[in-house]
Amino acid sequence: MGLVRLSIEGRTVEAPANCSILQAFLHAGETLVEGVGCMGRGVCGSCRVMVRRSGEQDVHTALACETLVEDGMQVAFLDYFTASERHVYRIEEIGDSWDALRTISEVFPEAAHCRHCSGCDRACPKGLDVQEGVKFAVEGKLTASGNVFDECVMCNLCTLACPEHIRPNHLGLFVRRMIAAQTLRPANLMLRLQQIESGAMKIDLDAPGAQPPH
Repeated sequence: MGLVRLSIEGRTVEAPANCSILQAFLHAGETLVEGVGCMGRGVCGSCRVMVRRSGEQDVHTALACETLVEDGMQVAFLDYFTASERHVYRIEEIGDSWDALRTISEVFPEAAHCRHCSGCDRACPKGLDVQEGVKFAVEGKLTASGNVFDECVMCNLCTLACPEHIRPNHLGLFVRRMIAAQTLRPANLMLRLQQIESGAMKIDLDAPGAQPPH
């Protein structure tokens, strides 16, 4: 397998043609300084990048872990960002599903202001119908909305693209949490919690990314 030449963060590197952007970054001798989940150093969604392919003018968002390198590709990593205000809620205080519409409108009031600009859809590196997921949530169609966000990796790119500051990925996570709280828990989750409680599985609270941001 030959080598391809690409630019990562303004530095020209060479890497095998069958490796991902993230692998090429490491192959070039760079060190990961932020938590990337698949490398055992943080959370999934941390390797968001902007990519311009050779011969193209448009720049696309992608995940460095699953995007293969190409000759002439230009790559720039996107820093993590946090919103100035967070959505605060307690799942255990949410009533039954009759309260779903009211709860969503109270916790995520901006969701009803979606402009249907499709910016979130274009930004999503997983190709999810983010705009549709937001629409379903506002309509109270929790199962449909949860299905849209099922493969969301919380990269926050849809939030960055939204002019109404909706934070669609967090809305999707909220909907999925609400569904789980009001239905039977998944068998694999119950088993894992049992393993943790019995001591069969240890949790390293000092591991990178184990503690929520303050």
